[in-house]
Order: sequence, then C-alpha cells, then structure tokens
Amino acid sequence: MSLLGLAGVAAGYGEVDIVRGIDLAVEAGEIVTIAGTNGAGKSTLVKAIMGLAPKVSGRIAFDGADLLRLDAEARIDIGISYVPQVANVFAALTVVENLQVVERVADRRARIAEMLALFPALAARRRTVAGALSGGERQQLAFARALMPRPKMMLLDEPTAALSPALVAQVFGLIKGLPALGVAALVVEQRARQSLEISDRGYILDSGAIVLHGDAAALLADERMAELYLGGAP
Repeated sequence: MSLLGLAGVAAGYGEVDIVRGIDLAVEAGEIVTIAGTNGAGKSTLVKAIMGLAPKVSGRIAFDGADLLRLDAEARIDIGISYVPQVANVFAALTVVENLQVVERVADRRARIAEMLALFPALAARRRTVAGALSGGERQQLAFARALMPRPKMMLLDEPTAALSPALVAQVFGLIKGLPALGVAALVVEQRARQSLEISDRGYILDSGAIVLHGDAAALLADERMAELYLGGAP
C-alpha cells in the first residue's frame, strides 16, 4: 500500500472542478514531482490533499487513513506537512519564535535544537525576525517549521518561486535530503526539469488531468514531453 494514494480525485471551487480524475501515488521515502502548464491545477491538487480545497471528491488515503474524513489539522496529526508558496513563515516573529509556535510537537525544545542543527544558517540568525531573512533563509525556515512535527510526507507548493538560480539549487538540495530524514515529498514545481532530476517519479498535469506519469528519468528522456512541458531539450 502506498503512503499516499489518490483515486478518481476531483477538486475545485464552487461549481467548477479545476482537477478531475486524478490517480496518483507516493511511496514512503519517495520524491514525486507534479509539473505541467500554468493553470493546470497543480496547486489545487496539493490543497485537496491537505484539506484546503473547498470541493473534493474521489478517494485520498494516507498511511491507511481516509483523508476526506479528516480536516487539515487532523491531516497534520497523522503525518502530513505543507509548505505553501507564500505566507509560509511569520515575518514579524524571530526564527526561534517561528519554530516555537508550531503545534503538536513533543519535546519542543529538543526538536527546535534539532532543526537549528540541521539548518546552521538559521542557528546563526535565531533571533532575527523572519521578515529580515534572505529568500533562501526564509525557505529554510519554512522547511524547518514543516519538519517540526516529524511528518512522514511534505507537500511543497512551488518551493523555488521567485528565488535566484543559486537559491533554487539550494532549495532543491533541501528537498533531495528529505528521504534521508524519513520524509517523502510531493513537489509542485514550475521548474519541472530541475525538480524531476531529484525525483523518483513524476506526474504531468494539463487542463486539470494527468497526461503523463512515470519514472522521472524516463520523463526527462521523452523528447515530446520535454518539448511540451519542460521548455525543450536541455
């Protein structure tokens, strides 16, 4: 049984389904990329998994639990963390305060120490307000916050948006290291090629439906897919 499994999932707002008929799986310890055209429904799909989309149907199971029966907070309790594209840290709070306010964390002080050891740049700026951090440091803090409750999987919505090329590489390095921490990752990314390069598998969305999926290396090698969804050959 997959850690995360979707079958026939539709999600949207009001009467409109943004995504429909989605079958998707993430295994424990995997990195899986969701890529595709602008407006394809990538972020809506991740919000449906997290319990943040107002209209969801189909089946979403995580670690044996029926997610459609659980609210967003309960989904955190069973091991899902979410890093949204924006508003992923509290700008007016310090680095340590951002970690302190994360709920449902056993041994909070020890866990904060673990996060600061994992992210040395944050340790050096532990008393700095998040709004004064660089873009890369803010993303590190967003990752640290998401890791605080010891999740089994992280949902990452456009984690490299608006970052410089050097910081993009840094964030992909963070994602690549998640399986070593026992955390699977489902990543929504516009930088599809770079994301697939660190992924085990990928799903390509177009107009709310999956049009391609499979091993990440095979998707990268598919010339037609590269032309349509990856900006051409490397």
